[in-house]
Amino acid sequence: MGFFASYMNVQFLVTVLTFVAALGTIVSLAMPYLQQDRLGERLKVVAERRNELKSQVRSERDSRKNRLRPTASSYMQQVVDRLSLRKILESPETRLKLSQAGLRGQAPLVAFLFFRLVMPVIVFAGAFLYLLASDNFAGNMLAKLGVSFAAGFIGFYLPNVYVENLIGKRQQAIARAFPDALDLLLICVESGMTIEVAFGRVAKEIGAQSVEMAEELGLTTAELAYLSDRRIALENLAQRTGLDGVKSVVTSLIQSERYGTPLGQSLRVMAQENRDLRMAAAEKKAGALPAQLTVPMIGCFLPVLFLVILGPVIITLME
Repeated sequence: MGFFASYMNVQFLVTVLTFVAALGTIVSLAMPYLQQDRLGERLKVVAERRNELKSQVRSERDSRKNRLRPTASSYMQQVVDRLSLRKILESPETRLKLSQAGLRGQAPLVAFLFFRLVMPVIVFAGAFLYLLASDNFAGNMLAKLGVSFAAGFIGFYLPNVYVENLIGKRQQAIARAFPDALDLLLICVESGMTIEVAFGRVAKEIGAQSVEMAEELGLTTAELAYLSDRRIALENLAQRTGLDGVKSVVTSLIQSERYGTPLGQSLRVMAQENRDLRMAAAEKKAGALPAQLTVPMIGCFLPVLFLVILGPVIITLME
C-alpha cells in the first residue's frame, strides 16, 4: 500500500495524463500517413489488369493479321515481278482456291506462283541426281532424262496438291462446326438481333470450337458492314467455303431477305439439314470400315492366327 500511495499524487497523475495526451496527438497525426489507401490500390490493380488485357488483345490482333496476311519474301516478289508470272499463271480460280485454303492477301499468291516456278526445277534435279547415283536405267542416259522430266512435270502441280490438301482440311473443319454455328445464329436471330450482329456474335462464340468457322463468319460480318449489297457478302461466304451446306444456307438467307420470309424458320430447317448431312457423313465412314479392315486382317491377323494354330502341329510332325 505504501508503494501505491507514493505514486498516487497530483504530480504523477498530471505527468501520466500529459504523456497519454501527447501520445494520442502523435498517433492521431500519424494515422493518415500510416493508413493504406485500399481504394487507390484496387484502382491501380484494375488499371494494370486493363492495360494487360489491352496489350493481350492487341498482340492477338497483330498475330491474327500476320497469320491472315503473311509477308512475302522480297526475293520471291522480285522473281515473280521480273518473270511476269502473274500474267502467265494467275487466274481468278487461283485466287479462289487460295481463299478457300485460308491463304489471303498478296503474299500467299506470290509464294504460290514462285513455288510453281521453282518446284519443277527442284524435283527434276532431285530425280536426276537420284538416278545418277542409283543403278536404275544403268547406262541409259536418255531414259534417266525422260524420267527426270516426268518428275519435273509432276513437280509443277505439287503446289496445287498442297493447296487442295489445305482446302480439304479446312472444309472438313468448317463442315463439323457449321450446324452448331447455325444453331447459335438461330438463337441470336430469334432474340431480336440483326443478321450483322448475329454473325459477329456467333463468330466470337464459335472460335473455341473452330477457328476456321469463326474466321469466315468474321469476314462475312465485315463485308456485311462495308459492302453496299448484302447479297454479295453472303455469296462471298459460299464461295470461300465451297460447301454445299453453306451454299444452301446462303441461298435461303438471300431469299428470306428478298421475299420477307421468316428468317428463323429458314435457319431452323437449314440447321437440321446440315446436322443430318454431318450424321450421314459419319455413317458413311462407319460403313466403309469393314471393307477397309479387310487388307489389315489378311496381312496382319491371319498369319499370326495360323501360326498359333498350326505351329504346335508342325512342331509335332517334325519331331
